Amino acid sequence: MKKLGLVRDIDLALHLPLRYEDETRLTPIGTLTEGDTAQVEGELRDSRVEHSRTRRHLVARVRDGSGDLVLRWLNFYPSQLKQLSPGRRVRVRGEVRGGFLGLEIVHPVLKVVAPGAALPTTLTPVYPASAQLPQAYLRKAVESALRRAVLDELLPTDALPPGLPSLRQAVLALHHPAPGVDMASLEDRTHPAWQRLKFDELLRQQLSQAFAQAERAQLAAPPLQPRGADHLRARLAAALPFALTAAQQRVVAEIERDLALAKPMHRLLQGDVGSGKTVVAALAAATTISAGWQCALMAPTEILAEQHFRKLIDWLEPLGVRVAWLTGSRKGRARQAMVEAVGSGEAALVVGTHAVIQDDVHFARLGLAVVDEQHRFGVEQRLALRAKLGAQRAEGAQAAQGLDVGRSAALEPHLLMMSATPIPRTLAMTYFADLDISTLDELPPGRTPVVTKVFADDKRPQVIARIRDELARGAGRQVYWVCPLIEESDRVEGAASPAHPAGDARVMAPGNGRRPPLDLQNATDTHAELSAALPGTMVGLLHGRMPAAEKAAVMSLFTQGQMRVLVATTVIEVGVDVPAASLMVIEHAERFGLAQLHQLRGRVGRGTEASVCVLLYTSPLSPTAKERLRALAETTDGFEIARRDLEIRGPGEFMGARQSGDALLRFADLATDAALLAHARELAPRLLRESPAAAAQHVARWLGSRADYLKA
Repeated sequence: MKKLGLVRDIDLALHLPLRYEDETRLTPIGTLTEGDTAQVEGELRDSRVEHSRTRRHLVARVRDGSGDLVLRWLNFYPSQLKQLSPGRRVRVRGEVRGGFLGLEIVHPVLKVVAPGAALPTTLTPVYPASAQLPQAYLRKAVESALRRAVLDELLPTDALPPGLPSLRQAVLALHHPAPGVDMASLEDRTHPAWQRLKFDELLRQQLSQAFAQAERAQLAAPPLQPRGADHLRARLAAALPFALTAAQQRVVAEIERDLALAKPMHRLLQGDVGSGKTVVAALAAATTISAGWQCALMAPTEILAEQHFRKLIDWLEPLGVRVAWLTGSRKGRARQAMVEAVGSGEAALVVGTHAVIQDDVHFARLGLAVVDEQHRFGVEQRLALRAKLGAQRAEGAQAAQGLDVGRSAALEPHLLMMSATPIPRTLAMTYFADLDISTLDELPPGRTPVVTKVFADDKRPQVIARIRDELARGAGRQVYWVCPLIEESDRVEGAASPAHPAGDARVMAPGNGRRPPLDLQNATDTHAELSAALPGTMVGLLHGRMPAAEKAAVMSLFTQGQMRVLVATTVIEVGVDVPAASLMVIEHAERFGLAQLHQLRGRVGRGTEASVCVLLYTSPLSPTAKERLRALAETTDGFEIARRDLEIRGPGEFMGARQSGDALLRFADLATDAALLAHARELAPRLLRESPAAAAQHVARWLGSRADYLKA
């Protein structure tokens, strides 16, 4: 129950059915036909255990005067045989099918009843559950909670969209719909009861974001203003080997205005693949360091963190900035030295993965935290980051800076989140309503558009021939080949690959001899295939289970141009920047999400050469997969990709909520409930002004212990 979030009466009341079973009527056995789902009642005539060559079956026969029906259990307990005593009256429900002995139901739902027992008067709910939580137990728990749950109306009746019932009426109607209800409206959630629940949920979302924003407005943060005319921010801008785009200049100004305030910045920097978010983060870090504070940059993968680390070292170390490197693979004395440099304040900039938020990492004076690809961190991880950031006491900060914040509360660092997955407007109005959003809507000059081609897998030989031609065009050409799996069984922990010379990345571990799920081609097979097809060409293999040192060696060979072809899993999805790579092949493209495909495609087209992305798919394609591949082929605009992705996939991934195991919008659908969202946005400010206590109760009713997620 706790894993499902069912800890309060109201949680159970709002735990709504997935579907319903009609147990309100009986069907005479004599009228049953194969394929019916029906409920019958009759007397047990006999029961026995039958033996076949492979297993035992429990078989019983029930009769109601119009005919006989066979009941069969393929898995059963000895106690069930005792329950099926001849002469007992039972009520049985299930799908009817043809059997050797006549019509039968396999694994029926059965209960012993008294003669003349009344039938239910409402449909029977089937709830979302787990293997350890039987429906019968859950139904009793929900029934009990419905009698106790506080479902009083908190909203002004004139504030509701027209035609919606009260909350109590809506909840009861969804748990116990009448037999004649329009099932289609229940299934597609257009029934007025569903509309009321969705409206309340969207209103909660708007109110909770307003509360979170108001709470953050009460927090204190260090105002970060560079010191002196020749400060680090100005020196970095002058030393960069390229000019900032107009969009970068605008966004840098927005961020610097926030950093200068004594309240914490809470800003999302969104920009398409390759729009230059890293240099914006570097300039924000320079502003922070110029003001005498530390900056931390956290990335979801070690490869992405290392890409940031190398760029930031190149830009900042010549200007005298010490950059620390913290990842899970860094151990022992090297790691301890970095932790000490962070704690003493000697390291002004800290770059790493989730290792940045481990318990033994303490910052001397953290002023800015940058979280890259923030949606790829789970909610719990983002909360852990905030908890660590908030551990700095204002007294210590005041002593360091001479600040007067008026209280001894925790001093919050500023927070900059970055995402290469642009946020559609409807999503920004809901999940990100409490954020300030900066958008990089301009690509740096010199970027070449990527042409996307879609082919069935039977064109694989032609694609390999195209790779051979591409490599023959010049020494500077490089190719990615992306696969969805590592080994022949993605359920098997990868064995370490045999040792191989640093200059030869072609010697890799063989497969383990099992066929892959869904017969997907895997990275190790593809690596062997391309190595054989491209003699004299160094073909590398990169995946997430390789040791960090081995991954770094492979990436170094590819980055330096010695390795011409890299077969990789999605570890290259973000952050990998190799301008010479001009061709990418994505195998089993139908298995990837749209945003992920767009991110992968962004690894090519980073130089001056015309670039191509080839999507190989395996037939047959589902309608959703067709939509994804069509969208990617039709546009390279990340904002249009994001809009279509929201339509296809829903908002869960944008929030990182699935990673937390708890989607914050359970009922409403932003694609279809725009009118309800607009009404909720109008009502939220009015409720906050006129009935702040009712607004707080409404949020507590819906969120409960999940209210902390709003802070992430």
